[in-house]
Amino acid sequence: MKKVYLAIVSVLIFFTASAQDSPLSLSGYVDTYYFANLNGTSGPGGNLGASGFERIFDQNSNSFQVGLAQMMTTYEAGSVTGVIDLVFGNHADLGNYGNVVSPLGGNGSALAVKQAYMSWAASDIVSFTAGQFGTNVGYEVIDAPANFNYSLSNLFGNGPFYHTGIKIDVAPSEKFGFMLGLNNGLDSKDDNNKSKGFMGQIYLAPTEGWDVYLNYFGSNEGTKDVPSNYSWFDITTSYQVTDNFLIGLNAVPYGALKTDAGTQSWSGAALYLNGSLSEKFGLGVRAEYFDNSQGGIYLVDANNTGSGEGASVTSLTLTANVDITDHLMFKPELRYDTYSTESGAAWLMDDAGAYTKNAQTTLGGALIFHF
Repeated sequence: MKKVYLAIVSVLIFFTASAQDSPLSLSGYVDTYYFANLNGTSGPGGNLGASGFERIFDQNSNSFQVGLAQMMTTYEAGSVTGVIDLVFGNHADLGNYGNVVSPLGGNGSALAVKQAYMSWAASDIVSFTAGQFGTNVGYEVIDAPANFNYSLSNLFGNGPFYHTGIKIDVAPSEKFGFMLGLNNGLDSKDDNNKSKGFMGQIYLAPTEGWDVYLNYFGSNEGTKDVPSNYSWFDITTSYQVTDNFLIGLNAVPYGALKTDAGTQSWSGAALYLNGSLSEKFGLGVRAEYFDNSQGGIYLVDANNTGSGEGASVTSLTLTANVDITDHLMFKPELRYDTYSTESGAAWLMDDAGAYTKNAQTTLGGALIFHF
């Protein structure tokens, strides 16, 4: 099967390169990273703490890693567009955690379908999309070349990654649009119950250079007898102040898990300040606060005391973007995270593997080839 797949990819590359006006396009990237954890923890999970979700993708510390390799094909046939987005590697498995069985068999996989959908532009205003596609919630995305920072925010990690379903986008003007959709729920191609997840988005462009997205996602991930209703209210906005300076904001004013036992909520915000100092060099800061002290979402103590206690975290990330060539970028990064809990329990490991720390600093970077 691997030989067949490689042969197909070779044919796609040949026809894409030999026909510039072809309706078929091919894009992708591969990234490799190294991050030193100054607490001294190393190896698989070295950047993680009590919950196992402190770092979403770059979990290994003091180790050279291949993060993710992507191969995306897009075919445009009149008003219909088809997308097949395949990803490989450690981050592909983590991003596709809801589908544990691979097309190649086994538990977990180096091959995952990140996106596979079709989109039909019914008119200049209305379009329909069906299949598996990325979530509407959040500021950052899985693709490393598209984010300014390499490591991902806690808001990204504690929100949906993707959905399988159908949605409608309506854009009556350049300054206003909305989206509504139904899907199988949270990060899975299958549904574990008959209820469907609901997604919605309102887009506003108050002035030139300023984009605002108001997002919602809600889904019952439980059963008929034991419901588990998740909901996110998400605000994503960016303002291009000048050609060389952008301000971004992602905020979750309210997220909640409602069960028969009660409601556990979370909230947070991340501020992005990104500047281009030259055509090939940029510098960006991400300042974030995320509060899951009620333990409603993934940042919950599972490995330390097993108490199920949540935490709040304050993070500061400084990242540079260096365009070495048109297709190769380098992202050196310094990140500091500090955690707090109501009980005062330590959240992070020291170099002996004991939970004695509540803060960590990581320093490293990633090389990203994209085309």
